[in-house]
Amino acid sequence: MAEKVPAIALEAVLKTSSDLPEDLPKVRGYDFNQGVDLHAVLKSYVTTGFQASNLGLAIQEINHMIEKRLETVEAEENKSGDSASRQGCTIFLGYTSNLISSGVRESIRYLVEHKMVDVVVTSAGGIEEDLIKCLANTYLGDFNLLGKELRLRGINRIGNLLVPNENYCKFEDWLIPILDKMLLEQNTEGTRWTPSKMIHRLGKEINNPDSVYYWAYKNNIPVFSPALTDGSLGDMLYFHSYKNPGLILDIVEDIRRLNSHAVYAKKTGMIILGGGLVKHHIANANLMRNGADYSVYVNTGQEFDGSDSGARPDEAVSWGKIRTDAKPVKVYADASLVFPLIVAETFALQADRLTAGKKTE
Repeated sequence: MAEKVPAIALEAVLKTSSDLPEDLPKVRGYDFNQGVDLHAVLKSYVTTGFQASNLGLAIQEINHMIEKRLETVEAEENKSGDSASRQGCTIFLGYTSNLISSGVRESIRYLVEHKMVDVVVTSAGGIEEDLIKCLANTYLGDFNLLGKELRLRGINRIGNLLVPNENYCKFEDWLIPILDKMLLEQNTEGTRWTPSKMIHRLGKEINNPDSVYYWAYKNNIPVFSPALTDGSLGDMLYFHSYKNPGLILDIVEDIRRLNSHAVYAKKTGMIILGGGLVKHHIANANLMRNGADYSVYVNTGQEFDGSDSGARPDEAVSWGKIRTDAKPVKVYADASLVFPLIVAETFALQADRLTAGKKTE
């Protein structure tokens, strides 16, 4: 005679479900029976789940920034023809130096070249690595190369990237005469140098369209780097202070300038790749206006240690750095994997649509 299933087991396994909201998206990924369509694959990420869904939401959030920016700019152009100082959404882009060391540099350069962002914040390495790449190459190596052996060969490792020390020697040869000119202008013309003014000048001097900061100079996009001495630039400023002392960089003028971009903006959007100084510097500027309207973080940091680098956007809401009615997104991923995909589905896609629209007019 068959035994009855224990009631406790039936109740546990076959527990009755409560109804879910009817508008809740159903999980579904891309069906490759439809052929290979990268745009459709990325569009399906929203309903794929896990970090794919966060990436899909990040793409949506950035497109909201762009649409708001373009919508209001067009309205202002209809009134006065002057849109440059009346952006609908001021977009802040922040990134750590490793991304400039990598091929993500080209995605960032594209955004600056085509005036798709309004304010840039990065670390010292995020400045110098771009300029150095105009003077000499960075090479693809391996994460497992031994540091001791590389040191004996004069090779520096950034993850699985390799930078010959000779690159920094070339950088010194290029930079020191510029620092001499800057000091002369400070002493004879009363120029007040700040990190952003120095970066603007270096972008002019490099005169190379491969450079992010050449295009920032050409398009008058401010680039802020409050810890500009934390890298090879700091090394060169240190050596220069012995050879030709007296150059001064004013960070106070820059913090007022950066914060003003947030305070006087109609709306703001933050796109922050990585953590640390660049993440906090942009978020704190947006505190001055009671928070950003749109926010996307891309980093691999976790929040368990209480660091701002790994904090979720909701922590920034508590500080007033993101607005309480915003819908911020954090993508837990290596930016070298996902940021080119984000650019493809946002800025580059919008640029294609604008170009197509002009052709049909």
